[in-house]
Amino acid sequence: MLKIKRLYTFIIQTFLPVFAMTFVICLFIVLMQFLWRYVEDLVGKGLDISVLAELFLYAAFQLIPMALPLSLLLASLMAFGNLGERLELLSIKASGVSLLKAMKPLIILVAFISIGAFFFQNEAMPRIQVKLRALLWSIKQKSPELDIPEGSFYSDIPNYNLYVKKKNRETKMLHEVMIYDTSKGFDNMAVIVCDSALMRGSEDKTFLLLNLYHGQQFANFRQADINSTSSRNNNQFVPYSRENFKEKEVIIPFNTGFDRMDESNLEGTQISKNIVQLSRSIDSMSVRLDSVNIRDRKIIGQHTYFAYRNTEAYQNKIKESDSLKVEKPKALQKKEQPAKINFDSLLNSYSRDEMAQYLMSAASEAENSRYNMLESTQKTGLQKNIRYHEVERHRKFTLSFACLIFFFIGAPLGAIIRKGGLGMPVVVSVALFIVYYIIDNIGYKMARDGVWEAWQGMWLSSFALFPLGVFLTYKAMNDSALFNPEAYGKFFRKIFFIKVPQKISEEDRAVIINNIPGISEISNLSLDEETLSNLRAMDEEHLRDINKNYTQYGYAKNMQLATLIILKDRGADINSIVDNQSYEMAGMNYQNFCKSSVLTGIGYLLAIIFLIINVPGLSVFIYASYLILFIRSSTYYSMFYTSVQKKAKIYNIVVSIVSFAAYPLTYWFIKRDMEKNLKELKERTII
Repeated sequence: MLKIKRLYTFIIQTFLPVFAMTFVICLFIVLMQFLWRYVEDLVGKGLDISVLAELFLYAAFQLIPMALPLSLLLASLMAFGNLGERLELLSIKASGVSLLKAMKPLIILVAFISIGAFFFQNEAMPRIQVKLRALLWSIKQKSPELDIPEGSFYSDIPNYNLYVKKKNRETKMLHEVMIYDTSKGFDNMAVIVCDSALMRGSEDKTFLLLNLYHGQQFANFRQADINSTSSRNNNQFVPYSRENFKEKEVIIPFNTGFDRMDESNLEGTQISKNIVQLSRSIDSMSVRLDSVNIRDRKIIGQHTYFAYRNTEAYQNKIKESDSLKVEKPKALQKKEQPAKINFDSLLNSYSRDEMAQYLMSAASEAENSRYNMLESTQKTGLQKNIRYHEVERHRKFTLSFACLIFFFIGAPLGAIIRKGGLGMPVVVSVALFIVYYIIDNIGYKMARDGVWEAWQGMWLSSFALFPLGVFLTYKAMNDSALFNPEAYGKFFRKIFFIKVPQKISEEDRAVIINNIPGISEISNLSLDEETLSNLRAMDEEHLRDINKNYTQYGYAKNMQLATLIILKDRGADINSIVDNQSYEMAGMNYQNFCKSSVLTGIGYLLAIIFLIINVPGLSVFIYASYLILFIRSSTYYSMFYTSVQKKAKIYNIVVSIVSFAAYPLTYWFIKRDMEKNLKELKERTII
């Protein structure tokens, strides 16, 4: 009996409910997108509920290839994110089970899902697409439900415009009706005006029957010479006929029924075929295309002038081949041998104007006879049809591979992020799927239009995301800090040669903390009893705020030291306060900024010079160098304000932007502002 490990059962039980939920949600979302796309073709046509239900059922099946990869990505991300957030994944790794081994049952499950997706694409999807497209075409061809409004013209009936002033809902009688009939042409338009009318449909739903009561009909009275005489004078009077009636019946062609399209009309298209049928169709069309190409090449060779045919070697070769043929009667030989003309000497005998005229005439005749000589229309149709079949054949495999790729993206990413629920996983999943969808559409259009080969376009999205899946799986298996900002910060500083001042060591921090006076010496800080009692009553958050911003509140330096003494007495963590008030670190950032600004200023001047000179290649190098130096100086600027613990203001951002365009001018302003903040930091420093 096959036994499954309890760990594998637990992981599968964690994944399956999430996958079922996300699949239903994703399918519902794409189905709503389908509804929004075709809502104009569905509304106002009086379709039965059974027809709409059938349409949405086929649409849901047809949209599974879009919903399945997204649901797998979201489910794997949420499942492993929940395991990481609840520290269950950490417990699994601590027990000696690697991440890849923990993913083993889900890898097998997703492999079965991918195989099922392949058979679904190959066997079920052709039938579903045929039924869906036939039903959609039938719905589009159905006439809208007849609902004539009051007080306005109704033009949904072809060749007729109806105006009804008032309708009786109970008797279904129309009052004060006006009908414009253009079924025989606009020049032969008829106008019918009546007091009331009754409208009903025929039994076969192909005609509208109107019973008109007490009215008149006006129509143009055609004569044999009316067209010839009207051209003489545009204002000539055209006679018309007038008919008074008490009751009149008008029959209008208007199909209100629902006629289904015959599905056999789509059987020969690429959407109705599986892989075997697609391969056979591609082979047969390729053979036909080859035969057309061979025929076209022969025709082109016979009707094209080549200079090498006038050479002696070619003429000798022709004579040798003619000598091997059976000798014919002299009379026939004279008729068969045309006069030889040297086209090169003939062309050189014409002037430039004559040559231009003859070439234009020849090009025009060649263009006119090209479509008669070559089967270009048939060839274009065959090539297009072959591309469509190849695209559809590759589509059978891309869905299965996309499911595997999205699982190997979602599961490691969830293990790295360690966030479950519908927050971060949904954002990441949607972002990745949008990238996949855009790349897939680009590749599909390139393959469909013949810009790329079919396999290149259809597998473009898979090739783009496969390295991401391998990279994330490798990072998750090695517990790499993929989303650690400090790691990227180190890499960034290494590229731009940015020096980072060392923070206070543990020994220096301990010395500074030990030098802070005890609570018994707080009375020596020249503070009144009321102020000290207020400080003792404050919580830790308020004490830290006063310690940091005491100058803004108008306090002296002894107030800062008093808050620090109270925090130390309470046993609060004051390491961050000591580290943040490092005057030496801020000073080093200031010095590095000044040194880097010298190079940045030189780069700015060179960029201005080469902007005027514009030396190709070298100018781009100078611009790139200035950009790198500017980023380096801006980084030192940001590190300085981080060390002085002064929040960046709007004007700092504006100054940074302006400095890119005028760095030497703004440098002195920035330097003076930094010196001012450095001086304030020195006054706040504990020691």
